[in-house]
Amino acid sequence: MVQTRGQSTPSRSRSRKKSTSSLKSAAAQADTPNGSATKAAIENTTSNPDTPTPKPRGRKSTKKVADDSASNASTTSTPAKKTVQRKTSTRSIKKKDTMLNPKTTEYEFGGPVGAAGVSILTPFFAYLLYFACNEKVGCSILPRYPEVIAHQFVAGVKESFLDWQAWAVYFGWYAFCIVAWAVLPGQQVQGTELRTGKKLEYKINAFATFLAAAISSAVIIFTQGAKAFDDLLYGHWPGLITASITMAVVQSIYVYVESFKADKLLAKGGNTGNHLFDWFIGRELNPRIGVFDIKTFNELRPGMILWYLLDISCACHQFVSLNGRITDSMALVVLFHTWYIVDALFNESSILTQMDITTDGFGFMLSVGDLTWVPFVYGLQARYLAFHPKDLGILATVAILALNFTGYYIFRTANGEKNDFRNGSNKKNLQFMTTSSGRKLLTSGWWGRSRHPNYFGDWIMAFSWSLPTGFETPITYFYFAFFVVLLVHRQLRDDAACQHKYGKDWTKYTKLVPSRIIPYVY
Repeated sequence: MVQTRGQSTPSRSRSRKKSTSSLKSAAAQADTPNGSATKAAIENTTSNPDTPTPKPRGRKSTKKVADDSASNASTTSTPAKKTVQRKTSTRSIKKKDTMLNPKTTEYEFGGPVGAAGVSILTPFFAYLLYFACNEKVGCSILPRYPEVIAHQFVAGVKESFLDWQAWAVYFGWYAFCIVAWAVLPGQQVQGTELRTGKKLEYKINAFATFLAAAISSAVIIFTQGAKAFDDLLYGHWPGLITASITMAVVQSIYVYVESFKADKLLAKGGNTGNHLFDWFIGRELNPRIGVFDIKTFNELRPGMILWYLLDISCACHQFVSLNGRITDSMALVVLFHTWYIVDALFNESSILTQMDITTDGFGFMLSVGDLTWVPFVYGLQARYLAFHPKDLGILATVAILALNFTGYYIFRTANGEKNDFRNGSNKKNLQFMTTSSGRKLLTSGWWGRSRHPNYFGDWIMAFSWSLPTGFETPITYFYFAFFVVLLVHRQLRDDAACQHKYGKDWTKYTKLVPSRIIPYVY
């Protein structure tokens, strides 16, 4: 405010008046907080009789006196002006930061209470699904539930913290993934445009990392035997869960602390000011260490590829226990999971347009989901069949295969239509509507049948993964049930975001494409 007043002082705006007026103007300026030196100079000039009063010399001399006075005031007040400028600069930065990173006013996932609940229940269920379904207790939860809690769960979790081999294996594996990302060749791909107008670059070599891991595991199996790979992973399941949860917690704390540094782009849903919720949901949108993008790295590499390795370890365990063979059910499950994993890794760049990357911050929710939930929950069917082998026969095998590839066909062709259309290609001449903002929304093909047809394909595949285990336990169907809830919740979030983004255009679109996930059903 001082700087603003100084800019409109009379000495600047009325410099063409007589010298008397100029001196009065300068005196008026001297009354400002930064003008004491000028005021003293004027008083000395007018009160000392020995000092000759300068005679007016027309407009030129009047202007000179006024300018000199202003110059003296400016020189004397430089430190104060710099202070004001710094304050104004700080306010400008804060205003710009507020505009770029607006305060989050609405909670998701039930707010802080929901965040606390999910943060506790996610690790709990990762452990429970192991201790409630294993060689010792079988997989019937209800009859043995007290025994599981009293004798296995608490003691087993405690022992897992002391499994130093599991810790060494897990952190060695994570280090392997980082090194593979750094040294293996990969294409540089730009992500979607951020709110800043910039686009981040990502190194695409997750599939190369998978190949390196697959070859390394094959070398271990063929040189040291299936029992060695069984002991390496399957034999340390609880300890590996504990190590992965620890990594998830450490990462989420690190990125949360880093998010408070300057020039960070925050997620729109993670800037509530509540520490627990923001830590859980993810405060920073794209946390990075140099060019190393933490979120996209965790999305596909350590957890997704470890899921494959755990499946192979389960198959090795069954191979050893059955004296050199694996069942058709195990072969199906490993095939389905591997196909799904390879497809995701090979099409790594497609995740750059998904909600996890474009919208969500990286916090404990994504971290524990990527590092713990994916490898240790998605692979429940293989672990069950490792100690409970099941033979299906030709007809059941063919039927399950057909169901899985139906789901995969829907999933892959739907994603292919979307990705091609976003990249400016419309090979199938699909119909679309143009919004008022100029964006285009598909209204034919798979995207004309439902707003999320890829989720429908995902559900079919998830169900086909569980079928090879039979119907003796509900635990192997846990993943399918979880996936239904997960994708419905994601669909609701995505539709709400699109409604906010497109407004009346989205309402019009939902009338053209009324089905949410399952065509003509939901």
